[in-house]
Amino acid sequence: MFRDEYFILALKNTLKLMAVVPIITIAIALVLAFIISQSDLKERGLYRTVFYFPNIISLTVVGIIWSFVFHPTMGILNSFLNGVGLSAWAKSWLGDGSTALWCIAVTLVWQATGYYMVMHIAAMDGISSEIYEAATIDGAGPVRKMFSITFPLIKDIIGITFVLALSGTINLSFTLSKVMTGGGPNGASSVLLQYMYTQGFINGNFGYAMAITVFTLVISIVLSMISRKLTNSES
Repeated sequence: MFRDEYFILALKNTLKLMAVVPIITIAIALVLAFIISQSDLKERGLYRTVFYFPNIISLTVVGIIWSFVFHPTMGILNSFLNGVGLSAWAKSWLGDGSTALWCIAVTLVWQATGYYMVMHIAAMDGISSEIYEAATIDGAGPVRKMFSITFPLIKDIIGITFVLALSGTINLSFTLSKVMTGGGPNGASSVLLQYMYTQGFINGNFGYAMAITVFTLVISIVLSMISRKLTNSES
């Protein structure tokens, strides 16, 4: 398995997504959660629903929607770039080996941010308002409150959601890679589970596919153990 250059490429792509997607997703989710939980917005419920909505859409549908966004001729992204005079930046996003994987990353972030936002809102709602009131009296602004009060008090929840985001990246990237790019071009957007699917159900190499599955399972088990440890430490 480790002498297969395409497996190594799929592994590297998966690790790239795991290194980028969870950090960006959790960071955006935290900021949105803080704004919604601490502001006096009358439409808080509406914003929660709007941001959470991508999570309840079928992942296959999400992949199809974003495939149209990145479409080279009919896509929203290239149409926008052409409309604002940045035609030189327009390209075949999913057909370019340098951008195909990151298009999947953008889609993963969009799909999962609302889910983790709701989890963080639930944690933030458990913080006593008296703490924020005391910080306001001491002259602390929203940014200072966020970094000095909110984040430290929910750090255990942040750790758990980060591990969940890592595990989710492994699983969800398979569907998006299959729907949006098929692992192409030339394996540039292939991920572990997508490569496993190709070996097992397209090439008929079930033994090799099982080996890749076991390898991925080991990674998932390690992440689950870390999540369990974080949960136990919180309780």
